[in-house]
Amino acid sequence: MASLPDERNAEAPLKPQHRDVEEHPVMPGAPVEGVEAEQDSSSGEENYEQMMAEYGHIEENHDGEVILGHILSISDDTVIVDIGQKTEGFVPRDQFLQEINVGDQIEVVVDRSGTSPEGFLYLSHEKVRRLRHWDTLEQAMNEGLLVSGHVLAKVKGGLSVDVGVRAFMPASQIDLRPTHNLDQFVGQDIPVRILKLNRRKGNVVVSRRMAIEEEVTAKRSAALESIFEGAVLEGTIKNLTDYGAFVDLGGIDGLLHISDMSYGRVNHPSDVVASGQPVTVRVLRFDREKGRISLGMKQLFVDPWETAVERYVIGSHLQGRVVSVTDYGAFVEIEPGVEGLIHISEMTWSRRMKHPGKVVKPGEMVEAIVLDIRPQDKRVSLGLKQLEADPWTTLGERYSVGSVVEGRVRKLTDFGAFIEIEEGIDGLVHVSDMSWTKHVKHPSELLKKGQMVQAVILQIDTGHRRLSLGIKQLEPDAWETFFNTHMVNEIVTGKVVRVANFGVFVELAPGVEGLCHNSEVPGSESRGAGAAPLPVGSEHEFKIIRMNETEKKIGLSMKAVGEEKDRARLKGYQEQAEAASQSFEAQNQDGEEG
Repeated sequence: MASLPDERNAEAPLKPQHRDVEEHPVMPGAPVEGVEAEQDSSSGEENYEQMMAEYGHIEENHDGEVILGHILSISDDTVIVDIGQKTEGFVPRDQFLQEINVGDQIEVVVDRSGTSPEGFLYLSHEKVRRLRHWDTLEQAMNEGLLVSGHVLAKVKGGLSVDVGVRAFMPASQIDLRPTHNLDQFVGQDIPVRILKLNRRKGNVVVSRRMAIEEEVTAKRSAALESIFEGAVLEGTIKNLTDYGAFVDLGGIDGLLHISDMSYGRVNHPSDVVASGQPVTVRVLRFDREKGRISLGMKQLFVDPWETAVERYVIGSHLQGRVVSVTDYGAFVEIEPGVEGLIHISEMTWSRRMKHPGKVVKPGEMVEAIVLDIRPQDKRVSLGLKQLEADPWTTLGERYSVGSVVEGRVRKLTDFGAFIEIEEGIDGLVHVSDMSWTKHVKHPSELLKKGQMVQAVILQIDTGHRRLSLGIKQLEPDAWETFFNTHMVNEIVTGKVVRVANFGVFVELAPGVEGLCHNSEVPGSESRGAGAAPLPVGSEHEFKIIRMNETEKKIGLSMKAVGEEKDRARLKGYQEQAEAASQSFEAQNQDGEEG
């Protein structure tokens, strides 16, 4: 960093002097401290000439030749100097900021023509110092060197900075990013670059931003030399985003993605790191051309899945915390980085559960059993219901075929209804086992979901977890009863309930029907085609001419009833004739004997 010489050694570095503002008076029209800093962003470039004109300038320098002299005497307010001329000169004591002694060699210039009332020349040591300051500033500008500055005040458009002379720093040159609070810099010592210098007018424009950029570039170059994939580096969290954190590696930033922070579940980067926190990271990917660096923290540790199969044996019990609940199950964190899924089908033996949220809640600690583990896929299947005995394994001990059970209709399908007789045990009532007498096309004709019903156990198959139930079996089979109490050639009375092209269906008992073909109805030959042989609702006598218990079919005939009656009538006539004949013969025999 360039610096300014003092009067003892023109080559020695000189730190900026922290002088009062009055030491460099501002010309009329110049802004005063307290005016808000403004920045013209319309053009994209600062007009430094205009800014310096608005800012004001120090008095124009018309200094003469630098003279080397020796101190003759020192008083409280005056220093007498021998400059090798007929008359000595004097310098105000307050122009010396360092300790001086009689005999010291110093540089001075003639301050103005004429002499003091005491006959001394007017000399200035401060103007020599200013000349040296300007030389140093010009050298720093030409060579691109940094200069140390001290911020004096906030002025219109930027800051007033002491770099040996008062300089102006535009607001756009204060930092790498736009800065609105300029008061925070007042009183600070800062490095700056000289942007523009007008020695004649005493105007200087400086930039802190360029100094910072140089420092950042230097650090970036140094940091890039030590970065390679796999390297472990120390850094500081710079800022957080929803997807990760940017880490300052010393002049260059790298991205620590949220997925590379921990093997465990991370909802937000703030769960793991905080802004300003020092961290140790590993370089995962490095694009030197684009300067992009991907970092990881979890890669510093062993992936817990690599040894998970050794710690979680199938069938073992474990405890974990529920981290999320979905429609199909719940995820349980077994340890940071290892999560298992309890599928909805593994939560309870009952099939009536609608959502996993009815069983577990996020944040809840649960006990589960390991059902399966696949480290290569990073999956562990867990079960809750296995903590209790499977009710199907003991079903045969609690129920027997033929016993009557009661349950709630849980589900209706096209082929039947599922009835839950206890939690985890559903039985199927097939449509064919719902009624002895009705032809049921859909179970909704007789049952409703949620309805409590009784049923008879027809079959138990624990191996296939199947239970067959029947509702019609609660009552005797009407067909079976009819076949047991009737036989062929028996005359029965029935009511016509349906008419078909080939005959009529006759109800013989509740739920029991027989068919009387058209050919078995008297007078069917004389009726026209399509005419009903018998009206629906009419009651008649029929003779049973066929019975098939297996197919549940009964054949009827009205003609046979008439024929039967005719035979019975003829038989009666014959019996009467025989009786009359026997009576007549008996009478004749008695007459002959008499």
